[in-house]
Amino acid sequence: MQNKFFMSLVFLLIPLIASADELDTGDTAWMLVATAMVMLMTPAGLALFYGGMTRSKNVLNTMGMSLIAFSVGTLVWVLAGYSIAFGEGDFFGTGKVLLAGITDKSLVGTVPELLFVAFQGTFAAIAVAIASGSMIERVKFSTFAIFVAFWILAVYAPVAHWAWGGGTTLNFGEMDFAGGTVVHINAGVAGFVVAMILGKRKGYGTSAMKPFAPILAVLGAALLWFGWFGFNAGSEVAADGIAGNAFLITNVAAALGVIGWLVAEYIVFKTPTLIGGASGAVAGLVAITPASGSAGITGALVIGFIGGIIGFLGVFKFKKMFKVDDSLDAFWVHGLVGIWGSLATAIFIAPYFTASDYSMFTQLGAQAKAIALTIVYSAVVTAIVFYIASALTGGGRVDEETEQQGLDETIHGETAINL
Repeated sequence: MQNKFFMSLVFLLIPLIASADELDTGDTAWMLVATAMVMLMTPAGLALFYGGMTRSKNVLNTMGMSLIAFSVGTLVWVLAGYSIAFGEGDFFGTGKVLLAGITDKSLVGTVPELLFVAFQGTFAAIAVAIASGSMIERVKFSTFAIFVAFWILAVYAPVAHWAWGGGTTLNFGEMDFAGGTVVHINAGVAGFVVAMILGKRKGYGTSAMKPFAPILAVLGAALLWFGWFGFNAGSEVAADGIAGNAFLITNVAAALGVIGWLVAEYIVFKTPTLIGGASGAVAGLVAITPASGSAGITGALVIGFIGGIIGFLGVFKFKKMFKVDDSLDAFWVHGLVGIWGSLATAIFIAPYFTASDYSMFTQLGAQAKAIALTIVYSAVVTAIVFYIASALTGGGRVDEETEQQGLDETIHGETAINL
């Protein structure tokens, strides 16, 4: 009788036990869509955003850097990047080179691990593409292509491992839901370091460097805004209430980023520009990224609005103080605003996400430690990686004649528009 009771209990519990590791088709469907949305951000959204803001003679080269970042980034991610980021290990992950051991039955939560690999790979690609904005119009295309591969393996993947992949020694308990430190601070610092190494563009500070097509920059920002829903809400890796919360506050913060930037721009220059509005949207999106899984509507309003103002001040005030030719302001819009967003994550937590023993000051300390680690590690290793890539290509900067004529025709044999 006891055996029959025990067997009946086991059979009753089997569905509950299995459900913990079962594929959920709803979650999987959402993650397929989210991955495609984030993919669109790099070779389309960021390419148009950056391409519209560069000079006409370098548009294709600038857009091409986003394309090659996604292509080379995807290759190295499946070869070894995913293993370093999400394999077993403390400082660096191992054991999943060439996705070893991962099958169509492997799961991360309730979605296929192969899909999770693809989703996380889009993050690695856009991170290094963001960094390209600091070095455009003077870096060799070949140097950048090699830099992409080395940077993802040596910089991006380890930082992702410490924050998300199971590394414990360098995980300080930071809250980074979708990539405040891993993507934005990391990429912003990397771009700034490479810009310092390359030096200023010819005519920087003395010649007008007007954007090729503001209309393309606005379109690119709109595509980034759209893709960011997958970026943030997809980071829950489930179709649930937290994903819904992330979706809503991502939209609110982006809108407030536009308003914050334009208000600051109008106060200073009396002219609210469309490129300013587009940049404000990106700043708002960057700011909310680490908090998108924990902030509520009030947090989104404040984080986004201040993010837009900080982005504006970075581009038009702080940049002049540092005198580094960060071509498209990758550090100021992603790095600086990312620092604000990461710190704000500890401050603006929705009541329904706050634990009873939560300490804002303790969490601020954890956020500050993670920010400092990311800045120092990214700066040092990025410099090493770029010097290696430069050595392999006979120097990282194009010659003066190529720079003067423009990289589109001299390197690619094309022009953005043939009239």
